[in-house]
Amino acid sequence: MTAAPDSKLATHWVPSPSFDQRRDAREPDMLIVHYTGMETCVGARDWLTSEESKVSAHYLIDEDGTITQMVPESERAWHAGQSYWAGETDLNSASIGIEIHNPGHDFDYPPFPNAQMQAVEALCKDILGRRVIPAARVLAHSDIAPGRKRDPGERFDWARLARAGIGLWVEPIAASADAGLGLGDESAAVAELQSDLVDFGYGVEATSTYGRGTEIVVEAFQRHFRPERVDGRADRSTCETLKNLLSVRASTAA
Repeated sequence: MTAAPDSKLATHWVPSPSFDQRRDAREPDMLIVHYTGMETCVGARDWLTSEESKVSAHYLIDEDGTITQMVPESERAWHAGQSYWAGETDLNSASIGIEIHNPGHDFDYPPFPNAQMQAVEALCKDILGRRVIPAARVLAHSDIAPGRKRDPGERFDWARLARAGIGLWVEPIAASADAGLGLGDESAAVAELQSDLVDFGYGVEATSTYGRGTEIVVEAFQRHFRPERVDGRADRSTCETLKNLLSVRASTAA
């Protein structure tokens, strides 16, 4: 294992034993953002670097902006778990994982401090400057594991990162009072929504019926891209924001 961080921004190197080789010599082309979901950053760091946990990430960012590296970027950290994006399931091999210390939804889910967000922004820009990672593949843990994970959650400032050139983003259409699509609905509109979600990368079955699987994927989409209201209903705001993201992605890939 390397004796020094890959990023000059990482001021601490605390190696984790929980890593292995990226499969098929895969170069990472995804950046996955997490929150720790633990009460203290020290506790999170100890867990992420313990033999017992069998979990790890490449980087950990404290509330004060301190960055610790735990796994070399060349290696496969164990942060994604059971996950899916755009046809792939071994997302640990495909990605670099950043854990941001925040107690999370189970501990009152406080805001992410400015110093921490400055460090997140700087580290992401540093990684993206050294690696070929498309904007549409800078994702939340909740995007790749809907229903199982909620992090980094609706309070995370994705718009700020986008202003710095990090990730795919459009200004969300404002939420309104329209009921939209929800559990039990069955229509061509549901099928179109499911097709758009699949096109974007989410793992959802295109059945034309709005079941619980679709609902939890819509919740995940809203947490990242339309955080004003996370309710799992595909209202006009949600559907149009998704359409706009697909359009922007297509134009940037052209």
